[in-house]
Amino acid sequence: MRPVLTFTLAGLSLCGAATAAAATIAGCDTAHGAANGFDPGRLYAALSAFQSGSANLHGLVIERRGASVAECYRSGKDKPVYAILSHTVDFDAATRHDLRSVSKSVTGLLWGIALAERKVPPLDARVLDLLPDLADLVKEGRQDITIGHLLDMTSGLAWDESGPYGVRNPEFGLYWRASQARYVFKRPMAGPAGQRFNYNGGGTAVLAGLLEKGVGMPLTDYARERLFAPLGITDWEWLTDLRGRPLAFAGLRMRPRDLARIGQLMLQRGRWNGTQVVPADWIDASLRPHVDTGDGLQYGYQWWHGKTRALGREQAWTAAFGNGGERLFVVPSLGLVVVVTAGMYNDAAGAGRVNSLFDQIAAAVEK
Repeated sequence: MRPVLTFTLAGLSLCGAATAAAATIAGCDTAHGAANGFDPGRLYAALSAFQSGSANLHGLVIERRGASVAECYRSGKDKPVYAILSHTVDFDAATRHDLRSVSKSVTGLLWGIALAERKVPPLDARVLDLLPDLADLVKEGRQDITIGHLLDMTSGLAWDESGPYGVRNPEFGLYWRASQARYVFKRPMAGPAGQRFNYNGGGTAVLAGLLEKGVGMPLTDYARERLFAPLGITDWEWLTDLRGRPLAFAGLRMRPRDLARIGQLMLQRGRWNGTQVVPADWIDASLRPHVDTGDGLQYGYQWWHGKTRALGREQAWTAAFGNGGERLFVVPSLGLVVVVTAGMYNDAAGAGRVNSLFDQIAAAVEK
């Protein structure tokens, strides 16, 4: 579905009124933050807003220049993918969280790795040429849809995930259809491929199927071997659909601090501990916007793009978004990574509050 964002502070040096106020927040460790270039008072205000605000926020991780600035958790209502009812969870650093559509961005990184290994088709390959079982659908413009169109969501296929979950939301069918690719490509064309952004998790499911075929192993095994293990990420899970296929578009669960490692990997152009985990040129392409989304943002290769204000000017960011307020923001010009987890599913106003919290954090950077 289209995304609609205990308090342990490892990098903040507060003074004056801010220092006194910190005593009112349980578990606040004030050690180094000003050294990471944050205005102490403004950063404290952002962290206080996370901890004491009314929004259903669960976790917050802030890193700058590779160093931890803050890691914050609180209790809140949550409703994992297959849960019927919400329940209260006492979130902490060891708790995995649904990432929902952040999963798409991780799948995009896996495609880049496989592409460099020459195990998946190039971006200009026409998707239906790769799916001979769908030969009857090679018509009405579907034959022009390429891998690149699925990655930046410009396929032209009619697909609307904006409504509530249920049979009228096309993503719902991805959980149980025998052929996800046929289900996706059987949709009518709303316009020519490559011309207009339209959020489509079905395209990510098709990409995952092609990736598994190309690499000769399940998506989860490939993710473990090529991405997570090199980053030292061991505590994760990828939920499956009703037929046992990994939910490439919504099923990843991970600890916020581990998601921050993926953000740092982006800042380091795919390199980790001396190893090129993701090709640098793929990271560069992923950090560039490709198409306007129509709501003030941009998109490309399963990543969102926008701007925030810091140091007196606009700063470009790249982000993975997930329904509920799940966020991974990367701001290369600031060396900044911000992770937020939350439980405000299908709540556009709540997602806006998460984005505003990120803007507040970025604005606290003073040098």
